[in-house]
Amino acid sequence: MIIIQKLLNSSLVMKKTLVSENININIVSEEGNKGIFELTGLYKGYGLTLGTAIRRVLLSSLAGVAITQVKITGVGHEFTTIDGVLEDIVEISLNLKKVRFRSDDPQAGYEEPVILTLKKKGEGAVTAGDIKGTSLLEVTNKDLHLATITQKGVELEMELTIEKGLGYVSKEDLKAERLPVGTIQLDALFSPVKNVNFNVENMRVGDQTDFNKLNISIETDGGLTPKEALAKGINILEEQFQKIGNQLSEKVTEEKE
Repeated sequence: MIIIQKLLNSSLVMKKTLVSENININIVSEEGNKGIFELTGLYKGYGLTLGTAIRRVLLSSLAGVAITQVKITGVGHEFTTIDGVLEDIVEISLNLKKVRFRSDDPQAGYEEPVILTLKKKGEGAVTAGDIKGTSLLEVTNKDLHLATITQKGVELEMELTIEKGLGYVSKEDLKAERLPVGTIQLDALFSPVKNVNFNVENMRVGDQTDFNKLNISIETDGGLTPKEALAKGINILEEQFQKIGNQLSEKVTEEKE
């Protein structure tokens, strides 16, 4: 009788370690670059576990593209000015770092740098929308102010280098061994995710009241939609655990042999 009871207790414990059959993901709202999602039916404690992992991956591990270098016609270095342009080169460089992109081809690898150009002539504001994109890359914040041309006949011409990366990388870490004359290196923020927050609530499933509901809010820069970002983040976690699980399974098999 004692042995049977132990087996029953063991069976109950095993059932609790299985993935909850009540898990659902719902899109509460998604407008523009902001989205709110909820994962319901999680076992107790899994809300915090999954929320922490998802948040860290979204903020650190999603690839994006950014401007890493700029070459401005007639400019030899960043500590100078351009006649007929209100902003100095340092300020223009700071503005360029804020330009965000979206890929029309989610499979594009961008293993090699992409070169884009900007040409603007005559008085008026120069914005990110003046950057000539490609069939693969589109500027998402076209209204972003870059510079102001204050004189007629003045032309501002730039060559922008776009690269793929993760997170934030300083210009010192990005800097090539030898930059071409007149090329200015920029700090690069590659991450397409601007902010992630989550909270966990208890919820009822059947007679049990200690299940978790995980609420996640995501804001992106437009390079990905919040839904795309969440899907990519979960896929990254899944791939990591899959690799670890496969290696452990191989080791267990080897030991048995």
